[in-house]
Formats: sequence, C-alpha cells, structure tokens
Amino acid sequence: MKITKTKSFKTFSEPLLTNNPVSVQILGICSALAVTVQLKTSVVMALSLTFVVSFSSLIISAMRNLIPRNIRIIVELTVVASLVIIADQLLKAFMYDVSKQLSVFVGLIITNCIVLGRAETYAMSHPPHLSFLDGLGNGLGYGAILVLVGFMRELLGSGKLFGIGVVPDFAYNAGYENMGFMLLAPGAFIMIGLLAWLQNTVAPQKEQRK
Repeated sequence: MKITKTKSFKTFSEPLLTNNPVSVQILGICSALAVTVQLKTSVVMALSLTFVVSFSSLIISAMRNLIPRNIRIIVELTVVASLVIIADQLLKAFMYDVSKQLSVFVGLIITNCIVLGRAETYAMSHPPHLSFLDGLGNGLGYGAILVLVGFMRELLGSGKLFGIGVVPDFAYNAGYENMGFMLLAPGAFIMIGLLAWLQNTVAPQKEQRK
C-alpha cells in the first residue's frame, strides 16, 4: 500500500513540479498564446483541458485491453472528441460569453498533444486510477502555466484582473502606463520563456548520460 501511495503521488505531482507539460516539455503552446490575454479565459481553458485529459485517460485506460492495437488512435480520438463536445456544450450553456471568447480553442483540445500524448503513452499501459492521476496532474500543470501567464498579461497589459480594474487611479496620475505589448503574442512568449527558465532554475532536469 505504501508503494502504491508513493507511486500515485509521484504520478500526480511530477507534471506539476518537475515535468510540466508547458514549461518543461514545451507542449500546448498555441493555446497558451491564444487564450491568456484575460485571466478568466485562461482559467476556463485550464479547467476544460483538465476535464478532458483526466477523464479521457481514465476511460481509455479502462478499455485498453479491449482496444485492438491497429485502431487504438481512432478510439482515442473518439473518446477525446466526445469529452470535448461535452465541455464545449457545457460552456455554451452556462458561460456563453466566455465560450465566444475562447472561440475554436475549446474544440481544438482534441488536437492538443498533451491530451493525445497522455492517452497513447500512459493510459494505454497503466491502470485506470494511475491514468486518471496522470491526466489530472498534466491538466493542472498545464492550467497552472495558463493561469500565471493570463494573470500577468491581463494585469500588466490592461491593469485588470477578471475584467476588473485593479491598478489605482493615482498610479495612472503618477505616470504609470499599461504595457499593451503584453496583450500581443510576443508578450505571452516572453512570459512562458520566463516560467520555463524559472522551472529549470528551481527544479533543474537531470541530464541524461550517454
């Protein structure tokens, strides 16, 4: 039991602490650039992908012994697409304005290499509970970067958080100006680059010996 708990914790925590899918593996960059202009869209996108990657890994792992190897990619895509449709419809039903802001990027979760990568490389060869934890860890790791980038871009770019102004008027009267550059794609690249540098400084990856 102790070994199981240790392995479960490692499976969940590794993508959060030492092997983040964005800052270490450099995956999911397109959505990180597109949806992080505002913190609200960053949070919703993070939750949507976490939902999809967690439950797709769980379902695919539960079916792994029943899926013929030659059609496994088709089955994986079907499972992921079904969960993406559910997430998209829930957003349209309860958060329509945010759904419009996210545009096609929720639908494009099906092509996100994090989701398909975890299904193919982990869920197909591990039991359901570990696959779910792996998907949850990777989703939260991805989401943490999105939220951090969205927080900094919206705060520095427009002086707001969740669409509410947080920079006081006296700061503007004293000469403070918003950094409009942060609302552009290069601003997101810079923030992701800084987070990748911080990740490798705090928790450097072990070099593989030849």
